[in-house]
Parts: sequence; structure tokens; C-alpha cells
Amino acid sequence: MKWNLDFLYKSREEFLKDLEKANGLIAELASYQGKLGDEESFKKYYDLNHVLLRDYLKVYLYASMRESQNRKDNLNVADMQQVQFLFAKLGQATSFESSEILSLGKDYVFKMLDKYPDLEPLRHGFEDLFRKEAHTPSKDAQSVIANYSMLSGVGSDLYGSLTSADAKKVEIKYNGEKEKVRVTKENWTALIQDAKTDKDRKNVFEACFKSYKDYQNTYASIYNSVLQADIALARSKGFNNALEMHLFGNNIPVSLYHNLIKAAHKLAPLAKKYYKIRKNVLGLRRYHTYDRFLSLGGTSDKTYTYEEAKELFFKSIDKFDDEFKGFAREVTKDGYVDVYPSDGKRGGAYSNSVPGVHPIILLNFNSKLNDVFTLAHEAGHSIHTMFSQKYQPLETEDYTIFVAEIASTFNEHNLLDYLLNSGKLSKNEKVSLIRNAIDDIMSTFYSQTLFAEYEYLAHTKAENGEPITAQSLSEIMVSLYKRYYGLDIRKENGKEFVWAYIPHFFNSPYYVYQYATSFSASLAIYEKVKNNEPKAFENYKEMLKSGGSDYPIEIVKKAGVDFTKMDAINGVVTRYAELLEELEKALNE
Repeated sequence: MKWNLDFLYKSREEFLKDLEKANGLIAELASYQGKLGDEESFKKYYDLNHVLLRDYLKVYLYASMRESQNRKDNLNVADMQQVQFLFAKLGQATSFESSEILSLGKDYVFKMLDKYPDLEPLRHGFEDLFRKEAHTPSKDAQSVIANYSMLSGVGSDLYGSLTSADAKKVEIKYNGEKEKVRVTKENWTALIQDAKTDKDRKNVFEACFKSYKDYQNTYASIYNSVLQADIALARSKGFNNALEMHLFGNNIPVSLYHNLIKAAHKLAPLAKKYYKIRKNVLGLRRYHTYDRFLSLGGTSDKTYTYEEAKELFFKSIDKFDDEFKGFAREVTKDGYVDVYPSDGKRGGAYSNSVPGVHPIILLNFNSKLNDVFTLAHEAGHSIHTMFSQKYQPLETEDYTIFVAEIASTFNEHNLLDYLLNSGKLSKNEKVSLIRNAIDDIMSTFYSQTLFAEYEYLAHTKAENGEPITAQSLSEIMVSLYKRYYGLDIRKENGKEFVWAYIPHFFNSPYYVYQYATSFSASLAIYEKVKNNEPKAFENYKEMLKSGGSDYPIEIVKKAGVDFTKMDAINGVVTRYAELLEELEKALNE
């Protein structure tokens, strides 16, 4: 139930040797500055880049895994910092590359690719570089940006330390004060589900959010540093704003971002109706945001062992082909999944890998139905990686986040239908699954779009030179929760500081919108597969096989979804309305 890091390195000493070799290789790469116009040097430079990809990027995965397992171990943190320094050094050493390539021109560069077929995997990258020419800083400016890369990540590092390494233990009396429990970011939702009284739920929620309220000003300062770093980078690259910069990288129109928000606003009346249904069924005098974790199916909620969760996932994909099923079993083998919460372990869940290396999965499994879906979700990422590794060269193996969430949520749609169609569900179980599907839309599409709108409003405020304080950030969240849910979160002690609870705001600005776009695409793709449209599953696999060989919107088109059209997003609103109707029927059975 733990990662076995031997597939990367047998010992930390081996890791340190490769880290040293990688440093030497990076120094060698730097020596090619001003030499790429020489054909032999051009070829050698990109051969060295290939060696770095093939042999040494695994130092990042090793250090990242150890730090994720225990952030309280200073050695793990120190090794991760060494790797971060390595990548900063790589950025500095190769900062000359893009400007030098642009100065050499398209004709020379593509002539080199024609001359050396083994460099062909670089073609899309070079085409993209010339597309980005107008936003490519000068060689000197790129060097300055590279020199500040470590500093620009300080906000993320501080956030990680405050939320994990320096997190204080919070214990409360629980279940009628008969026991004491420790509340963490990883277990609080499970405790809410198991709580016997309104008071217990309130106490669990407030214990989880206490630190965000207590340190609101520190979190606001950290977030302001993240915003300012983001804005500075956007301005250095000649963009009008940070949103434009983040979308430009994947050639995504800004209109798509705003279309997501428009679609969410259309869904708002349905979301408010759902919360009213929940309030009435649960018999609550007032509905709180944390009441969303309560089951609508009475007391029959099941718990699942990790092995049971795996078997459910495997059965759900049994109708797919052997290649897909084989990858599913491969990515969930012992040693590649870290399953249960532990002291100092990073929260949440993820799948991770580097080119040419077996993907790994981190979970914080709490035996709830939601954890079964989380396993299917993360396995989807790892299956995607396996397809990409098999069919793409190292240089185009790494797919974008925009595409990544399609594979994960596709698995969730499929698992839901498998369970609903099993014929073994009681009324309570059916209600629970439909509620889970609605909540999936709420969490993956609706809430993430709310958070995306928050990021846009917070960035806009900072870009306009307005103060970024705990109060101003909370005001944004309060207004959004009223619009999206019809709830005044100021009545919940700590909820207005939910902006400090979301790690993506601090670690990956303008990331969360991709959950919503990917969810929309995966739902559209899944409907094609579910309805047995000709070659639908084969087309989906073609998308998985494509890695990062093209722009994400073009890759998604291979699976039959055109994101330049609003229909790709509006389908979520239609699906939500259908599920809400099904829920009302099931509740009245």
C-alpha cells in the first residue's frame, strides 16, 4: 500500500549521483550558447536534451514522491529543493535557446529537421515557438526571468509549508462528545459524513477551516506574492494580462474561459434547486456548504476496502479492449500506488510521471464511495500516460493539463453507469449514486468554474493595482457563493477563507478551469462511446495516444469534440437537468 521507489533508485545515493550527472549535463548544454547556427552543434545540443529527458528527469519524480510521502522529513524537503534548483539551473542554462532559434529562422531550423530524421519529434515544438515569437522575450530578458524562477515559486513553497509541514493538530470532541478525533484537511469530509449531529458537523468544519481563518492575513500575503509573480511574468512576455498568458501557451482562445463562466451561470438555478431538495430531504433548518457531504440515502452508505475499490473499477471497464484493461491493471500494481493517509503526507490525490518512466498514483483512501471514484479518476491519468508513452517519442510524450482531465473524468462517467446499471442497487444506493453524479458535476465543473471566476476576478483586481487583502479576497468568494449557490458563507465560521483552502490557486494559477473544460469534453466523448457510435472508443484512444504532439483543442477533436463551439460546454447543463429529474424520481419511489 506504499510506493516502492526501487523502480527509480535503489538508494538515495544513486539519486544523488544522477543529480550530479544532470548538473553536469546542464552545464554542457549551456556551452552551446551562440553555436546553434553550426549544424553539428545544433544536432549535438538536441541530442543532449534527449539524454536529459531519457535518463535524468526521474530525479524529479523520486524527490517529489519522497516529499509527498512525508513533508515533515527535512531531508525529503531538502532533496526536493535540490531538484527545484536543478530545474532553475536548467532554465538559466538554456535561456538562450528560444531567442537563438528565432534568430536563425524557420528555414534553417526545419532544414535541420529534414536533414536529421531523429529530430523530427521536435517539429511541433519549433512550430509552436515561432507562433509565440511575438511574446518571446529577448535573450537577456529570458536570462533575468530564469534567474528569478526560484523566487517566483516562493509563494507556492510557503503555502505548502504552512498547510502541511507546519500544520497544527486540531482535536475535537466528536459524536456526542463520546470520543476525540483529530481533524485534518484529508479526513474532514469523511468525518462530516459519519457525524451523528449538526453540532458535530459544525465542529469538524470549523476545526478544518480554523487555520485558514487564524492565518488569513498570512495566506493573503502569500497569495498576493503569487499574483504579483504571475502578473510580472505576463508583462515581461508582452501579454495584456495573466489569463491571456496562461491560455496562449496551449493556443486556447480567451473566449473559451469566459464561455465556461457563462455556462455555469446558466446552471446556477438548477444548482440552487438541488440544494433546496437536499435541505428538504435532510430536514435541515439552514443549509451549510459542508452539508453537501451528507448522504441522501439514509444510513446505508457502504464502505469499501481498497481491494474492493480496485475490483469495482476493473469490472466497470471490462467492456473495453485488452490494451486499455491491461494498462488499467498495470498502473494499479503494488508499489505504484501510495494508498492511505499518514502523518506528514501530502493531501489530496494525483497521478504523476516523467517521460519514459512508469506513472505513480497518490491517494488518501478513506473507504468511502468517493474514494472509489478517486481511484478510477487517478488511474485514468496513469492509463493516459501509458498510452502516450507507448505511442509517442519522449519529446511529445507529455500531454497538457487541458487534455489530462478528460481521461480521468471519462473513467468516472463509466464507473457511475456501471454501478447504476448493475441491478443490485437499493433505493438508497441508487439515490446515493445519482447524487454522486450530480455532485461530480458540482465539484468538477461547477465549483471549479466558480474558482476559475474567482481567479479571474482576483487577478484583475491585482492587475488594476487594487489591494489584495484577506478581506478583499473573501469579498470575492462571498459574492460568488451567493450567485452560484444562493448561500451566504459569512454565516459559516471560516468558509469565507475558502480561497486559502484551494492549493491550485497558490501552486498553479489559472489551472482549475481545465477541470471544467475537460469534464465537458469527457462527458461528450463518453456519450459517444456509451451510445456505440462508430469508432467512438477507437477515436478516444487516438486522443490518448497523441500525448503532446499537437495543440490540445486539436487533440480533443480526434475524439470527436470541437471546443471552439459552445455545444461542447452546454451539454453539461443538459446532463445536470436530466440527473436532477432522475434524483427527484428516485427520492419519490
